[in-house]
Amino acid sequence: MAKRIGIANDREYLELFRQYCDNFKNSTPINTQETSAQRLRRVAMLEANPEEWFKYYFPNYCSSEPAKFHKTATKRLLSHPEWFEIRAWSRELAKTARAMMESCYLALTGKNRNFLVVSNSHDNAVLLLAPFKAFFESNQRVTQDYGAQMNIGSWTADKFVCKNGCSFRALGWGESPRGTRNAEKRPDFILIDDFDTDEECRNEDIMKKKIAWMEQALIPTRSISNPTRILINGNIISDNCMVKIIGESDICDKFDIINIRDKNGKSSWPEKNSEEDIDRVLSTISYASAQKEYFNNPMDGGTVFKELKEGKIPSLRQCMSIIYADPATSNKDRTSGSYKAIGCILYKDRTFYIARAKVDTMSTTHFVEALYDMYDWARYHGAENIQVHIENNSLQDPFYEQAMLPVIYEVGKARNVFLPIIPDTRKKGEKYTRIEGLLEPIHRAGFLVFNEAEHDDPDMKTLRTQFINFSPKQKRIDGPDMVEGGVYILKQRVATEASQGIIQIKRQNSKKI
Repeated sequence: MAKRIGIANDREYLELFRQYCDNFKNSTPINTQETSAQRLRRVAMLEANPEEWFKYYFPNYCSSEPAKFHKTATKRLLSHPEWFEIRAWSRELAKTARAMMESCYLALTGKNRNFLVVSNSHDNAVLLLAPFKAFFESNQRVTQDYGAQMNIGSWTADKFVCKNGCSFRALGWGESPRGTRNAEKRPDFILIDDFDTDEECRNEDIMKKKIAWMEQALIPTRSISNPTRILINGNIISDNCMVKIIGESDICDKFDIINIRDKNGKSSWPEKNSEEDIDRVLSTISYASAQKEYFNNPMDGGTVFKELKEGKIPSLRQCMSIIYADPATSNKDRTSGSYKAIGCILYKDRTFYIARAKVDTMSTTHFVEALYDMYDWARYHGAENIQVHIENNSLQDPFYEQAMLPVIYEVGKARNVFLPIIPDTRKKGEKYTRIEGLLEPIHRAGFLVFNEAEHDDPDMKTLRTQFINFSPKQKRIDGPDMVEGGVYILKQRVATEASQGIIQIKRQNSKKI
């Protein structure tokens, strides 16, 4: 009898399972005219090439050619009988499907015999196991090449034993894994999938208990003398998630992090996910959600800038104002690396205003165009004698001189605009400490204000999100870094002008005396 599912009744589970069975049956036609000799040669050829084996027995799963990282990961797993790997692969990169194909390959070729399929609850583990069970029960090609695998009497929703002797069992966290032997065989493949949940990641005590269960109850079910493969699938959905904690420890052999886009800003799986499709999906969700689900960069919320102050900015004519730009050296419009950031920052009556911002991944040309747009916007709104400061430390200098300046001159000539650029060559310290040290006291005193008129602007939303999630662990703080640069220069100018004013008064007094 099928195990009752907490999130659906038995009828719904059986309907889902029937769909899996139908999909496998309909997608795996066989050649009934093939001789035994031909079949043996074909099977041997397929088993020698796992990628071809996947395509033949999982045609419904292999609708796109695998990416290079898929092939590399499979080769790594299959070539190491004793192995512990964590795959932090973005959504839409087939981590669960790939793990299923690898597991079934190892089961039917006799390389592993006792599989545990583990999830955050028993019900979810049963749902995770359903397509495995359907594969062995209804795949016509498996039946033709390896024999009928359905084993009456040992064929339930949460545990089944195939006729070739391999077994699969669903297990939820917190359950006792005792009794997971298959004859004399202890578990030799442990697949953990969807183990982290948002709610549990917010509770450190629960996460400690989950990791303790995995280390003290689950993994010790394995044999010491026989090799075991352990594979964990998930996303880095929080700084306090199991995938990140275990992945960054010395427990696992490989911590494989793959985002929806690679380090060059291109689709990690272009055979399936086009740039246009990725752009479309990312445009429908918030910056924070995209970072969490597709870039393994959870925006958990920082502790430094909890509530940002928004308000009306004064007239730019009445303010001391600058444009500050922080160019990452990447020349890509899409990248998983640093963002480029540009801001128009004002100062009046001890208060710093972020009037407008551009925070995004940009090519050099895109960045320079945005820089001129910001300059035009500031001048249109009354800024006088506004300067443009561009960060140019020792690491950026070759890029600034060789790549940035030629584009600035070219765009300026085309627009017939002279951009009053001043390179910011300040030697900067560690980013988090520097930003916190300068901006947190100003923010706490209520003297850091975001332009309320720009509240719905996408770039200002990105900037606010980076501020709210600012922490030592956060990867993307390029927007706050830009603001720190602009505020620093404005404070220097305020101090200089105040000093010059004092000197002038002293000189006037000395003349009177």
